[in-house]
Amino acid sequence: MQDDYARVAQENRCAPRTKIAIPSELSFGKSRKFKTVVHDLSVAGFSASAMRRLEPDQTGWLTLPGLQAISCKVVWWDRSIAGAAFDNLLDQAVLDDILRQWESPLGGGVTRSCLY
Repeated sequence: MQDDYARVAQENRCAPRTKIAIPSELSFGKSRKFKTVVHDLSVAGFSASAMRRLEPDQTGWLTLPGLQAISCKVVWWDRSIAGAAFDNLLDQAVLDDILRQWESPLGGGVTRSCLY
């Protein structure tokens, strides 16, 4: 699995990303969890609202509703939006289940920049 992730990470965003709006939580180091909204999601990573500045290579955990925390690493932060890569690829079946739960019935998720 690590070899698969290394290969995917070297290819610039080769995993399809789905625009979505999922209320979630992020935590980094010893800091408390903070609420966020995941704006896009793929097997390799996500982007989400982050009101405080996050630094590249910062290790953290994303908690999506109904799932255990998923370890990740910040890739970029720009004007209150952060992009992060998962430490291990999500299983495609898990991603499909998450997307089924959160995509709008008309197809394509709704994105928003506000926190819930």
